[in-house]
Amino acid sequence: MHSHNRANIVHQLKYALSHPGRVPRHLSRLSRNTWLRLSTRDHVSYYRAIMRSDTARSPHAAVGSRSYRRWTILGKMQFDYLVRHGLKPEHRMLEIGCGNLRAGRLFIGYLDDGNYYGLDISPDILIAAQETLVSYDLREKLPHLMLVGDLRFAALPGEMFDVVHAHSVFSHSPLPVIEECFRNIGRVVKPGGWFDFTFDRTEGKEHQVLGEDFYYRAETLLDLASGYGLQATLMEDWERLPHRQSKIRIRFPGPEPSAGRVVRDQDRSEADHRRESDREAGQAMSDLG
Repeated sequence: MHSHNRANIVHQLKYALSHPGRVPRHLSRLSRNTWLRLSTRDHVSYYRAIMRSDTARSPHAAVGSRSYRRWTILGKMQFDYLVRHGLKPEHRMLEIGCGNLRAGRLFIGYLDDGNYYGLDISPDILIAAQETLVSYDLREKLPHLMLVGDLRFAALPGEMFDVVHAHSVFSHSPLPVIEECFRNIGRVVKPGGWFDFTFDRTEGKEHQVLGEDFYYRAETLLDLASGYGLQATLMEDWERLPHRQSKIRIRFPGPEPSAGRVVRDQDRSEADHRRESDREAGQAMSDLG
């Protein structure tokens, strides 16, 4: 969670004085982003251009991981959390902003064949995702990867998914993009299903940096979801994990899928294993700084 405004010039000057070695990289990114904003027509095309540039340097860095080790740790953290909170192999899952399958490779391996669907706006990162499928020998699991230009989900059938997941997507999205998702997501989720998404949370003034990173108050997104009749809850236990983003779950009314119950008595040993995995991930994240 962030309390300061990273777009504030005073904060930026203080940060520059405290971290002089990072100033050249920031100025380079500022120059690149300014050019991309002037040469693209909307946020989707702008961020697609950012992903093309970042993926060319490193697919792992393009999805927010400074190293392969951090990439694997963050992916496992996402996976363990969803399994602990009800994801089952027989569920059909949609991952919005699947990237190069940081968590997707684990979801694909866990879910029944053909039950994973990944969407992304970047053709470049989806090519990297295909390389991940090959590297982890996941082709026989029959995952579906789809390039999209918006969050209307127009090409997907209604009531298709038990679980929808979007990690670090809304942290790069202006409100109209998030609103588009909220307006359309209910059509593709089964009654009793849910939609988890993370976001960069601030307790101060909402702001954006370079048109690339967006910081929202939790109340803003909860109220926006409520305006579309969606039942949204801040997932407090996610806050205890070593990750800088917050998470909200939207639940869709209806009979809870029999495979989607939160950990049952017979699943306790699995839950204990997942909690141990989270502790290991937390220690690894601390090691990474």
